[in-house]
Order: sequence, then structure tokens, then C-alpha cells
Amino acid sequence: MVDVFIGIGSNLGNREENIRKAIDFLKENTNIKVEKTSSIIETEPVGGPHQPKYLNGVIKIRTDYSAKDLLKILQDIENKLGRSRITKFGPRTMDLDILLYGNQVIDEPDIKIPHPRMFERDFVVKPLLEIEPNIQRLVNILKYK
Repeated sequence: MVDVFIGIGSNLGNREENIRKAIDFLKENTNIKVEKTSSIIETEPVGGPHQPKYLNGVIKIRTDYSAKDLLKILQDIENKLGRSRITKFGPRTMDLDILLYGNQVIDEPDIKIPHPRMFERDFVVKPLLEIEPNIQRLVNILKYK
């Protein structure tokens, strides 16, 4: 089993309900154990077209799925919750990003871990440090790889 940190966000529809449903979908999977969930914070969108504010947070899970298999599961959850991928950085009902997957560094066309922009985003780093304060050292190391 590996510790994985997932960024979660929503800025369309019932944002709170979207986040609750996404977490419920994760909990329903017998190969995923939701360990911790950060506070949910409201944030301004970064990049993309004009759009509503987001609710964002971070979830810690344990799983034996590979990073690629987990990515597919997260994308399926996004799709179940009505995610549309028409506009890059556009508004979305659900956004689930693998931030950290154990201590692995993955750089492939379809998956990059640690998430390439996570260190630029307070709405990721603050909730991450809230649920895993000791990860600061790892964050500092990975930030400069």
C-alpha cells in the first residue's frame, strides 16, 4: 500500500455536494482507504477563462493501485460527476489530481507526479500541510527536482 495525496476541487453546481460525492466514490472502492481529508477552502480560479470560485482541499488515501490505474479511477469519478474537458483550465464540477504518490517521481506524457504546478498553488500546499505537517521536508526536496 502506498500513501497518495489527491487535490480535490469544484467550481460548478453544488460544489460541496460534488466534493462529498467524489469522496464517497473513493470510499466505495475496496482498494482505496481514505485516511484524511483537509478543510475545504474557497479560492479564486487560477488561469483559464472567467469562472466562479472553487472549493478546494486535499485527501490522503492508501491504495495498492498503480499511479496510472488510480488516475483512470479519478478520471472516471470526474466523469460521473459531470466533468467536461472542453476548455483548458476551464470551470469544472470536479477536479481530482494526484499530487504525490508515495515518494515516486513520474514524468510521462499522460501522468506527472509530483503534480507539476502544486508548489505554485497555496490552495494545494496549505491543505496538504494541514493533514500531513511532516510532509514539508518531502515537499521541499521534490520542489527542486
